[in-house]
Amino acid sequence: MFRRWTALFVALQLAGCQPTVRLMPAPAVFASGEHSPFAVNPALERTNRIQVFYATNRLPLGPRGSRVYTILAGPTLYLGTALVRIGPSEKSWESLYTLSTGPAEGRRPELNLEILDEQATIRGSEAPDMVTPEVQRFFETVNAALGESLAKDLTIYVHGANSNIAVAAAQAAQYRHFTGRNAVVLLFAWPSAESGLRYFTDVQNARLSVPVFARLVDLLARHTTAEHINVLAYSAGSQVVSPGLAALKGLRQGNGGIRLGEVYFAAPDVAFPAFVAQLPHYIGLTRRVTVSVNLDDAVLGISQRFQGVSRLGKPDPSELSEEDSRWLVEASERMNFDLISVKPEVIPGLSRRSHSYWYDHPWVSSDVMIKLLFHIPPAARGLEQNWTAQRFRFWTFPPDYDRRVTDIMRKLRLSLFRPAAPEDANGAGSKH
Repeated sequence: MFRRWTALFVALQLAGCQPTVRLMPAPAVFASGEHSPFAVNPALERTNRIQVFYATNRLPLGPRGSRVYTILAGPTLYLGTALVRIGPSEKSWESLYTLSTGPAEGRRPELNLEILDEQATIRGSEAPDMVTPEVQRFFETVNAALGESLAKDLTIYVHGANSNIAVAAAQAAQYRHFTGRNAVVLLFAWPSAESGLRYFTDVQNARLSVPVFARLVDLLARHTTAEHINVLAYSAGSQVVSPGLAALKGLRQGNGGIRLGEVYFAAPDVAFPAFVAQLPHYIGLTRRVTVSVNLDDAVLGISQRFQGVSRLGKPDPSELSEEDSRWLVEASERMNFDLISVKPEVIPGLSRRSHSYWYDHPWVSSDVMIKLLFHIPPAARGLEQNWTAQRFRFWTFPPDYDRRVTDIMRKLRLSLFRPAAPEDANGAGSKH
């Protein structure tokens, strides 16, 4: 038994939920040097610090201004901003720009959480349509960020298991960084127990966080000007997101105005049959639902062993009933549902048992960025269509994906983004 728990601990440590987060490799679409995500941002802050919004249902200790968020789940939402620093304080924008727009070489700089600034509280006992002045001011801050951004969507990042707030904020911040800081990002920091040996505490806390997450999405839809609300759920964050989105139907009659955009499940650690049961309740509210799968995922293999059911990121189709199987095939053919098979034998440099591929590998992170920023389907993003014998459609990365995505971005920039002034194209200039 001890060896089984040790195996689980080691696998979860390999999941990418480490105490230290390092700057991920530049997505393939930018690594060639032809396209810079920063060149199209006229309001770019040339600094190694990145701000993201956050919401958490971790029970806090201490007064506002010196909070310590615990690993206990509660019904109250605490809202604010997080400031994350890439590298040491004195790291220049020019060196960070080089690291962010070219191939990964050498050791990448660390990301560290500098400031958590709590600004508002929404108690679980308050009516859904009740908004206090401080909460309204928080939403106005979000709306101001949306107004200044070229990307008018709000993206919620939901982290995985074995993750503290500093790690989760760093992951959310580097996603925002590699969009050229055009994306407005909000971290939902559910109370992970922050230990690989307490995975089942994470499972319980994820379940307790489902109604809080659903309420957050509803409030953001009601009180922000986001054109769409995107959701990027990593690993066990899917245990919060999928049932949370399904709960929206009961939270808001008719779901009018939810404005869900792209929902992306990256290496999702949620029970495969449960997801298939939940998906019909929210797929019609979204622009598109995407699932990325690695059938050799080591972490999800161990999760399946301990929980007795396959995970969405490493699914076993035999667990579905004939009716559910037919529905899923129909969803892949005619609905806004895509499954991306991340195949290590096709993608150069991808570890066969990888779980953290959405940010660790430039091809996969590139596809995530393009999907969330541009709302385009897999074929338009350069992926290849495949079919199983049962007519289930799925998508794979072609061997020449890096070339394809460079060509695709050339067209996307012309059609959707206004280029910044010529002097901004290389990222030079003073800090704002």
